[in-house]
Parts: sequence; structure tokens; C-alpha cells
Amino acid sequence: MSAPGAPAADGPRRRVAVVTGASGGVGRGIAVACGAAGWEVWIAARRAAASAAVADEVTAAGGLGRAWPCDVTDPAAVAGLVDAVDRAHGRLDALVHNATSGLSARSAPAAEISVAELAEHVAVAVTGLRRLAVAAHPLLRRSGGSVLVTTSEAGFEGKWLLPAYAAAKAAQRGLARVLAREWGPDGIRVNCVAPLADSPAMARAFAGDPAMRERVLGRNPLGRLGDPVADVGAVAEFLISPAARFVTGQTLMADGGSCPIA
Repeated sequence: MSAPGAPAADGPRRRVAVVTGASGGVGRGIAVACGAAGWEVWIAARRAAASAAVADEVTAAGGLGRAWPCDVTDPAAVAGLVDAVDRAHGRLDALVHNATSGLSARSAPAAEISVAELAEHVAVAVTGLRRLAVAAHPLLRRSGGSVLVTTSEAGFEGKWLLPAYAAAKAAQRGLARVLAREWGPDGIRVNCVAPLADSPAMARAFAGDPAMRERVLGRNPLGRLGDPVADVGAVAEFLISPAARFVTGQTLMADGGSCPIA
């Protein structure tokens, strides 16, 4: 794993991405898939040891992994992350906001969710997205880069017993579409991906609501959860890559057909 802030091994031709919440689960899958496509990936997350392990996976896959401690609810931490990328490269090709609240798997009716709990979801998913995107905007404009938000089918249809999570994910999509319109003239694309993947968060959700597995897989035509790297990471890498250079303001469902949208 390269030291944070050190020059990239093969110079400016390697595309550079920041992936938040990438110390496990879907974020890890996106980071490793980007590594396999040759990206330099900054693993921006709170768990230092897990982030370092994912950075090593990115490098082993063929990219360059960097672990960088970051809590997206902390303005100073976000500013430090963006400044480090700026000092290392002077540009950023992609910002992937995957970080979610640690309460995301909590299962409870809407009437039992406190205002403080809802605020915590918003602080990570929505305010964190806005803070990161605005801070990174100059670097993204410089590179003609993109923003990708990991949202959820819950943001389209609501989710029984996941009210705060569903509300935050719906708000993310609204903000992403606004940014796509506002920042398109700057050459910046903004999209969302809505995955249904095997992850620690999904495992916790299933454990908290034993009937949830049957509900989730029972409506999925492919009958399985997606692989974070092969099924979700590859889609995310496409959306931030030049191959999707004319795609913006969209949400791509990488969920095995679980939640078709028209």
C-alpha cells in the first residue's frame, strides 16, 4: 500500500477516485473493482485497519490503494481528504459516496425512530454528500470527473421498518439530480447506483428482521444477492469511467431486478 499523499507510481495517467465508506461491504466491492480497472483508489473511511486491508486488495487487483481516515460528518476531515488529493494530483476523476449511518440496519416502525436517529442518517448520507461534493468540485471540474452516490431501492419505494434509511436514500437521489443539472456545464457527471448486495450491513439487517431475507429474495428474479465486486463494483466503475461519459442524472439499479423502475 502506498503512503497517503505520495506521487502515484505511474504518474497522472492513472485515474484517481475517492470512495467513502469503503472499508467493507459494497464500498469495498467498488474500490476493488476500480483497482482491477487500474484506478488509484483512496479508501476514505473511519476504520483504519479495515481501510488498510481494502487498500491492499485494490493494489493486488492491479490498481493503487491508499487508506485515508475520514468521517464524512466532520468538515475538517473532509477538507483534509480533499486537500491531500489535491496535493498528490491536483485533480480528482471520481468521487464515490458510499458511506452510510451505522444505524442503517436498525429495523423499527417510523413512529419509533427518533429525530436524532433520522438526523444521524441525514448527516452521513445527505449532508456528508453535499460537503464532499462541494469540497471536491474544483478538482472534479479540473478533470471533467464524476460523482457517484450509492443509494438504494428503499429510496424509490420505501422500506417497511427502515424509515430513516429510506428517507435518507430518497434525499440522496434528489440532491444527486440537482448536482447533475447544476454541474453539467462544468463537465461533471453525477449518477447513483442502487445495489442489492451481500454485505455485513445486509447480514445485520437480516439478523434484525429474520423475515426480511425471504421478502428480499422472494421478489428478486435472479434469486440471490449481488457480489459486491463483480455485480456491483463493476457497474459502479462503468458509471464513473469515460465509458459512461454521456450518462448523468441517472440511477442504475444493480439489484437483480428486485425493484424495476420505469
